[in-house]
Amino acid sequence: MLRQTLQLCVFGLCALFSLTTQAQPSNDPAKIAALFSAAGANGVFVLLDLQTDSLLVSDPQRGAQRFTPASTFKMLNALIALQTGAVSGPDEVFKWDGKPRFIKSWQRDLTLSEAMRESAVPIYQEVARRIGQQRMQHFVSATNFGNNNIGQAIERFWLDGPLAISAIEEARFTARLAQGQLPFDKAVQATVRAMLPSEQTADYRLFGKTGWAMDQQPMIGWYSGWVERADGQRFAFALNMDIASSAELGKRQALVKAALTTLKIIPTPTLTP
Repeated sequence: MLRQTLQLCVFGLCALFSLTTQAQPSNDPAKIAALFSAAGANGVFVLLDLQTDSLLVSDPQRGAQRFTPASTFKMLNALIALQTGAVSGPDEVFKWDGKPRFIKSWQRDLTLSEAMRESAVPIYQEVARRIGQQRMQHFVSATNFGNNNIGQAIERFWLDGPLAISAIEEARFTARLAQGQLPFDKAVQATVRAMLPSEQTADYRLFGKTGWAMDQQPMIGWYSGWVERADGQRFAFALNMDIASSAELGKRQALVKAALTTLKIIPTPTLTP
């Protein structure tokens, strides 16, 4: 196997790693907790090995604590929409009403798939309205998504609550999606998997969805998904962390990539300080 000496730099801290391509994963939650400390972040990273069903949790107490899922719920929202026919398919176009929106990239017509990549809240609020209270509650409960409580506000329950889910539960949810084991048609699950933002290299493909619960204190940032390695191994993950301001949002993906590299799930190219 090819062996590389790699320099990993995260938040100004650099370390050398000797990695073997497609190396066997390590299991050291203390190293992941140290990444959060180095980043000045309060949060948790969960990794679920789909080969062995074993869990790594950097902070067991926080890993079991439930938080508002924010836009990570778009994965389930899209599944329900396609399963029920509330949306005809990933390419159905949602017209922009011309009104200003929180993010400029939302100020245009978007397909369901594009709205996933842009994390366009207004589109998925329209999707939720189409699904309706009864069907939404049925499928959330059937999926066993966190506390299963969608309350009465069909447009806001995943943004403000009462819906809540833990990082451990999120990792198990994304693992089931990756494996096509959720209570939806296989074709529907494959369609939603293809809609998710992804990153592909010769060694792996990473699928993930971010979330940002803004209307609470502290604000909560999420990044949940899974990795498919070239050797066939798969790993689901979930991260949540306290967010003080929008300037910290990039730490979500950076911490996940650093954790996956530290645990030898993925290799990383040589970085410079």
